[in-house]
Formats: sequence, C-alpha cells, structure tokens
Amino acid sequence: MRTELESTLLHCRNLPSPPGVALQIISLAQDPNATLGAAAQIINLDPALSARLLRLANSPLYATRRRVESLSQAMAMLGLNATLSLALGFSLIQGLRSANSAAKLQEHIWQRSVLSALAARLMGQQLGLKRPEALMLAGLLQDIGRLALLQAIPDEYAALSEKAEGEAHLTQLEESELGSNHATVGAWLARRWRLPDYLIEATDKSEDEQCSEDSFYRCIQASGAIADLWLATAETADAARERALEKMGLDAPLLDVLLPMIAAALPEVSATFDIQVTHPAHLQALSEEARELLILRNLQQVQDAQHARQLAQSAEDRLKLLSEQSRRDPLTGVFNRRHMDEVLEREFNSNTSTALTVALLDLDNFKHINDRYGHLIGDQVLRQFAQIVLRTLRTTDVVARYGGEEFLLVLNYADKASSLQVLQRLMNEVSKTPMALVDNQPVFITFSAGFASADGADGRFTSVEALLQAADDALYRSKREGRNQIHSDEA
Repeated sequence: MRTELESTLLHCRNLPSPPGVALQIISLAQDPNATLGAAAQIINLDPALSARLLRLANSPLYATRRRVESLSQAMAMLGLNATLSLALGFSLIQGLRSANSAAKLQEHIWQRSVLSALAARLMGQQLGLKRPEALMLAGLLQDIGRLALLQAIPDEYAALSEKAEGEAHLTQLEESELGSNHATVGAWLARRWRLPDYLIEATDKSEDEQCSEDSFYRCIQASGAIADLWLATAETADAARERALEKMGLDAPLLDVLLPMIAAALPEVSATFDIQVTHPAHLQALSEEARELLILRNLQQVQDAQHARQLAQSAEDRLKLLSEQSRRDPLTGVFNRRHMDEVLEREFNSNTSTALTVALLDLDNFKHINDRYGHLIGDQVLRQFAQIVLRTLRTTDVVARYGGEEFLLVLNYADKASSLQVLQRLMNEVSKTPMALVDNQPVFITFSAGFASADGADGRFTSVEALLQAADDALYRSKREGRNQIHSDEA
C-alpha cells in the first residue's frame, strides 16, 4: 500500500472501527479457554445481536426440526466457534454502516457482502468443508477495505467505483489510481482490528487473479464473483457468470446447484442482516435454465446409473457363469474332479455324527462302445448316463465325472443300507433306459459300482483318501467278479 494512502486512512476520523461488542467478541475468540457462558454474557449486552442469532438459528440454513426458543438453545446448537463467528459478523455489519455522501454505494457493498457470505457458506457445504460459519464471516468481511476507502476518500472512491466496468475491473482501477486495492486495504484494517489470522488472509486473497489451491480461500474468492453475478445487469450477466465459474475453478453444475440454494436462503438471511437484496430477472432466467439442466443431468445420471447397474449385473452374471463353468465337466454338465475333491474334503471334515457315503461308478465295456459306434456316440452315452444319475439322486447328493467313463457320487446322510438302495435303483434305471440310438437301434449299458460309508461315530476312515481308496477297492471287486455289480468296502 502506498504511504500516502495509508496516511490518509490513519488520519481518517470516521474510519470504520469495530463496536465495543465486536471488540469483546474478537478478544474472546482468541482465548483458548473461552466458554459458551462467557460468549453469552457479551452477546446479551446487545439485544439486537441476540435476536439476530436466534433468528438465524431458526432459518433454512440450519433447518432444525424443533424451533429454537432462546439464545442459550441457539448457542448450544451452533457451538462456541460458530456463535462467535456469527456474532462478530452481525456486530460488525451493524457497527460499520454509516451515512455518507455515497450511501447508495455503501448499501451496494453491503448487499455484495451478504451475498458473498451466503455463497461462501453454501459452496463450502457442497464441497464438504468444515467451519461453515467461518466461511460465512470471511465472505461477509472481504469488502471491509471498500468501506474504509469509501469513508476515507468518499468522493474519489465513489467516482472510481462508478468508473469501473463491473467488479471484475475494480481492483485493476484501484491499483492504477490508488496504488493499492481494497483487498490489501481490508487486510491492513483487519490486522489493526486484530481479527483472526484466517480472516486477514481470506480478505487479502479475496481478489487474487489465480484461484487458491486451498478450498477455504477458493470459496471466499468465488463468493464475491457469485455475488457479482447476482447483482449484475442483464447486459453483464453472461460475463459475470464466466468470471464466477473461473473463480470457482470448477464446472458449471456446482454453480447451477448454488444459485437456487442462495435464492431459497436469501430472504431470511438478508432480513436478518437488515439488507434488501432482490432476485433479479436475469438470474431468474439463469435459475430456470439451471433447473432444466439439473433435471436433464439427473435423468442422464439415472440412465447412466441404470446402465452401470446393468453392466455390473452382466459382469456378475458372467463371473458366476465362468465360476460355474470352471466347476463343471463340459461334456456331461456334472461337476468335475477338481470341484468334487473340494466338496468331498469339506463334507468329510464337517461330518462328525452322520453317515457319508462315497460311490465310484464305472461304465462297463465303454471302450467297446467307442470302438463300435465312434466317439460321438460314446459322448452321447456319457451325457445320457449323467442325466439319469442326476434324476435319480437326491438334491443333497453330489455327482462328478471323475475321469473318462468313471463317475463319483457323494451321498450325504446315507449309511450303507440306504446307499445300496440308491445305487440299486440307479442300476435298474440305467439298465432299462437306452443311452443312444444307432440306426434306430437302442444302445444299452451297465455299470459297476463300489462304495464306502464313513460313520462319524466309528472313525474307521481318518482321511478322504482312505475313504476313496476303500470305494475304489470295492469297485475293483465288482469289475473283477463280472461287472454290473455293486459292492461295499465291507462286502
């Protein structure tokens, strides 16, 4: 800041200064041991301040389910930091309003301040930032430098403001004619008032051309541009919108969301701050356009989400299919040996009190079928045999192709007697069912079987391998003694 400008500000008798309540709040905000009780004592000194806090606590910004009836309830709901931030904002905005030759410009600055406060708070909420009241206070006070300049050099600054083509060019004109800008003056003034450091820095950075990487300060920078969009004319609205988007460092959707939110909260907030802010016609058109875009965007999101769900379901179904295929024998459709080994191991280890039977089935003279009719007929025989087995067994039983023409059955909850009945029923069914037709002549087959039953109580088998070996030995006995027979490991 130029020395001459600083000297002018220092010698200005009516330079804005915080009222007594604000000074006490500033002091309390810097006290690490401050309490809600101490804050209440200060706020109660100013009935108008108490009423404003109570009104804001019941406003749409907080949307409490129950109406807040007292200052103590409001402070308890808001918390100490939020109470101090809001109280400081209310006390300053009332204390710094004064009558001078540029009352219209001053009112415009306060309108911009209230809009900035609301925009900063709502944008911070949308971005998931904490300290919404701190954002609101920083947005509210970012133009205190303009108020100081208006008090120190009222005529000159009013003419300069009128000369500027919108807020976007104001800082450039201030730099050119005053050697400084209102953001720098505001930060200087905030230091003299001993405001918290974050307010000083937020004010100082509020008009930076480059968007801050810090989300908090970026909200403050964007809030002023959003306020300018609200206060723009129909002729300058498009340029103001572009500047707001540029300051936000984001795309249009967030701005489209913020504008209706500001419109909804503004009547209550502006009344609380004793500021009249209208809803301009050009913004009404923008809001309607934004609403239409949001509807279209939501529909697109719904469609995208539905498409994503369909893709996810398709992928899930595909994975299930691949998983199922990896467990199945591709020719017969029954389980393969690898999966059956897993099943058998699990069933054997969990079977402690009930019977479990393993049966090995081998198609008799299957090589003769392949040699006589060909492998295609042989494949058809295997498929038909597997289907008969599946139809005959219970749903709790499991069947797998264990290799070539050999099948493995796991019969749950089946002792020796019931297992033998199942296998005999299967043998009868196979003997009377043609497995294929060759030259209109049926092809019949038989099979040999061997099984072993493990009773969890007797502990005869200590491993799956021992159980399988017993069933295999029984199968070998059936084949050795003439095939088309069933033997158990105890026979």
